Amino acid sequence: MIDAVTALVAAFGVVFVAELGDKTQLLALGFGARHRLRVVACGLALGYGSANLVAVIVGGVLGAALPERPIEIVSGAVFIGFALLALRRGLDTDAERPAEGTTPDTTSTDVEESPPDDTGRTSWGAVGPIGLAIAIAEMGDKTQITTATLASQSAPIGVWVGATLGAAASGMIGAAAGRTVGHRISDRAISIASAALFAVFGVVMLAGWF
Repeated sequence: MIDAVTALVAAFGVVFVAELGDKTQLLALGFGARHRLRVVACGLALGYGSANLVAVIVGGVLGAALPERPIEIVSGAVFIGFALLALRRGLDTDAERPAEGTTPDTTSTDVEESPPDDTGRTSWGAVGPIGLAIAIAEMGDKTQITTATLASQSAPIGVWVGATLGAAASGMIGAAAGRTVGHRISDRAISIASAALFAVFGVVMLAGWF
């Protein structure tokens, strides 16, 4: 029990510090600008938990090494896809705006008068995509490799819990920052910025610069 607690605390501290300024924290910032923090928190927990589970199984249980380069190539391609989707969303948002000099039709039932509630499908439906993006970004990342190494040396379950909590806590710092500035930026600008961020990460991963 003591060993598991020690492993949890050690993994939390190491991963929390390692995630500060990492690409997934920047992604969390973008998600925080678009979605409610509780939705982002659930997505981060899902994504980090999944990625760290792979690390614990590979490093702690199997004692193997992660195939870093193939993972980078696949992740890079997926991030380029994310970039295209985000860019399309930004262009669609711009196209839906009323033409200059015209008055928007406020009588239509399709107009969304208020942001979706946390219990609504629109809001909570973002948990899966957020988790997927974070999990893919973490594959082959230095913190996942660190988690695998820690799991091979101590209690894997403690390492998994600590690493997930540490990464999620670091990510929530970015999400909170994004939430603070998100209200001042248009949806189109956020979508284009997200597309640029995804594209940069995708190219860097494909090039093997991480």
